[in-house]
Amino acid sequence: MNEVTMDKIIAFCKNYGFVYQGSEIYGGLANSWDYGPLGLLLKNNLKNLWLKEFVLKEKNMEAIDSAIIMNPKVWEASGHIGGFSDPLIDCKECKSRFRADKIVEDFSNGQVNGDKMTNEELESYINDNNVVCPDCGKLNYTNIRSFNLMLATHLGVLEESSSKTYLRPETAQGIFINFKNIARTSRQKVPFGVGQIGKSFRNEITPGNFIFRTREFEQMEIEYFVKPGTELEEFDKLSKKIEDFLKLINLDENNYRFREHETEELAHYSNKTIDVEYKYPFGFGELWGLSSRTDFDLLSHQEISKIDMSYLDPNTNEKYVPYVIEPSVGVDRLFLTILLDAYKEETLEDESIREVLKISPKLAPYEIAVLPLVKKLEDKSDEVLSLLNENFRTTTDLSGKIGKRYRRQDVIGTPYCVTVDYDTLENGTVTIRDRDTMEQELVNIEELNDFFIKKLK
Repeated sequence: MNEVTMDKIIAFCKNYGFVYQGSEIYGGLANSWDYGPLGLLLKNNLKNLWLKEFVLKEKNMEAIDSAIIMNPKVWEASGHIGGFSDPLIDCKECKSRFRADKIVEDFSNGQVNGDKMTNEELESYINDNNVVCPDCGKLNYTNIRSFNLMLATHLGVLEESSSKTYLRPETAQGIFINFKNIARTSRQKVPFGVGQIGKSFRNEITPGNFIFRTREFEQMEIEYFVKPGTELEEFDKLSKKIEDFLKLINLDENNYRFREHETEELAHYSNKTIDVEYKYPFGFGELWGLSSRTDFDLLSHQEISKIDMSYLDPNTNEKYVPYVIEPSVGVDRLFLTILLDAYKEETLEDESIREVLKISPKLAPYEIAVLPLVKKLEDKSDEVLSLLNENFRTTTDLSGKIGKRYRRQDVIGTPYCVTVDYDTLENGTVTIRDRDTMEQELVNIEELNDFFIKKLK
């Protein structure tokens, strides 16, 4: 089995319609990507499954869709305007630009946490340890300067400071500022959570590794409000739900790990944080974050807005500002992880190579492909297609020999192919082919829905 490289998965995504280069006919736009027909279906399946498992199946969960552009005071309260920046450093020799904390971490093989170092400490480490430019190998950098990651925009006719606002860098704040509204209208009692799926924007210094880090991305986040003192117990429950979800989507357990942050790594507002890290072609990288954020967010908004963010417990008559636990995952990053994990190149008995996407049927763009053996059977094939597409995600393919069509469905992850042949006309049977085993079996048309309900639902 061949190694799955990032270049290989990028080519795969473009060739089969999962992800295209953004603005490609105009030479592209750096780190901009468009989701093609299959990519859109897979992405929507992923978001819908997350929404079902984390929100819709839970009686104490709600969902919202907050605005992308908010009052700038939201970002003042959250700390993004004043403190949401990366340490930027340039190589004077080759003009390459880097995040200083990242080149320190890469140089030390992750042993040094650059995120916790001041700009002065980073400069000292780079000079004392001869951390040369990763691109040209020279040690000749500019001084480190802070680079704010917020993407600014202007509202109104004139570009004046009073109209300046920002595209949100995260979806979480839209939940925090609506905490009182949600608690009142949903009549939920603490503990309860609020989920959101939506776009966020960050002016990243060094985006890259395909859709792993982009300037425009989608997040699936939950803010789970709990009584202070109970947060660590609820934290463990959410950690288990994340683990269960990764198993549900068939992610290989050998390729990811749960890593708890050391005390010195924790953000100032957190009393516990865990990262789910996946083994990407470039090394382990963060996939999913779970953080106990205490009451930092609600108190910050209470201070700036002057709105009381406390909660009155109807059972105990106790009043407090809830603590918050936040599981957050990027849709695009999870999408990439799923493809890397599921893409296989198998050597068959005849020494040919079969490309196959062994993706969970819950996520596959199509669950069933209905294929006529020859084109003259298209009308009968369409009847079978109509029978199945009420309950399943279906597709068809009429071009080429049946063997090549099987392979095309294998590589886009379709779990089952239904072949309509001349026996279908005579006795009403079709041949069902399994993607993973390539085994085939005959099934009567009248039994197809029941057969696939058992297999897929």
